[in-house]
Amino acid sequence: MAADFYNDSLNARCSIPPLVNRKAKSGPTKVSAGRISFGGDEIVIIAGPCAVENHEQLSETAGIVKAGGASMLRGGAFKPRSSPYNFQGLGQEGILMLKEISRIHAIPFVTEVMDTRQVEFVAQYADMLQIGSRNMQNYPLLKEAGMSRKPILLKRGMMATIEEFLLAAEYILSQGNDQVILCERGIRTFEPTTRNTLDLNAVPMLKHMSHLPVIVDPSHGTGHSWMVPTMARAAVAAGADGLIMEVHYKPGEALCDGYQSLDPDDFRQLMTSLRKVAEATGRKIL
Repeated sequence: MAADFYNDSLNARCSIPPLVNRKAKSGPTKVSAGRISFGGDEIVIIAGPCAVENHEQLSETAGIVKAGGASMLRGGAFKPRSSPYNFQGLGQEGILMLKEISRIHAIPFVTEVMDTRQVEFVAQYADMLQIGSRNMQNYPLLKEAGMSRKPILLKRGMMATIEEFLLAAEYILSQGNDQVILCERGIRTFEPTTRNTLDLNAVPMLKHMSHLPVIVDPSHGTGHSWMVPTMARAAVAAGADGLIMEVHYKPGEALCDGYQSLDPDDFRQLMTSLRKVAEATGRKIL
C-alpha cells in the first residue's frame, strides 16, 4: 500500500518519458564501451584531467589513473568555458592525442562534444561521447549524438529537474540508441560555499524511474578537491554505477579546474577506500 501511494505521488509530480521509463524494459540497461560495462554489479571509475593540455600532462595522468584502478580515461579537447578568454581546449589535436594515449595505456576514453559539427569527427576516435551540463538541452546535439550509435554520457544540466534530465535522455533514445549513462554532477542552488550542490537523491530516484545506468561527478558537484573523496564514497554507498572524477598529475599547474582535481596520491588513497565501500554494498570496483 505504501509503495503504491509513493508511486502515485511520484507520477503526479513527474512524467517519466516512455523510452527511459524503467517499465520499458525487463531489467536495467547495460552500457558497453569496449570491454567496459556500466549498469552491472561492478562500479566503473572514470578519471583524468579536466582538459587535455599537452602530451606529457595527458600521458602522465593516464598512467596514474590506470595504475590506480580507473577503467576509463576522461579528458576535454573541446571545452565550454564561461569566459571566452579562458582556455578552450586543443580541439581536434586534443582528440588525436587522447586516441594515442588511450592506445599506449590500453584504456578507453570519453570526451565531450559541444556542437553537432563535432560529433562525426569525435565519434571516429572516442569510445564514448559526453554531453556536458551546458548542452543537456541542446536538442539537435542530443539527436546527432544519438544517431552516432556511440555510448553517450549525459550530464545533468546545472539547473535541470529530474524530469528535464530524463527528457533529454529520451531525445537520444528516440534515435534508436539506448546506450546512455546518466551523470549527476551537481545543481546550482543558493549555497555559495561549493561550486554546485551534489544531489545524491538523484541516484536512487533515477534508478527507480529509469533503466539507465547512473554515475556521479563529485569533482564538479563540490568544486573542492578535498571534498571529492567524501562525496565519491557517499555516491557509491547511494548506489551509483560509477564515478567520473578529475585527476591531474600537477593540479597546481592545471589550465582549468585544478582546484577540484585530485593529485596522484589522493587518487590512490581514494581508490583504496572506495573498494571497501563497494564491498560493504555487495559490489566491487571494476
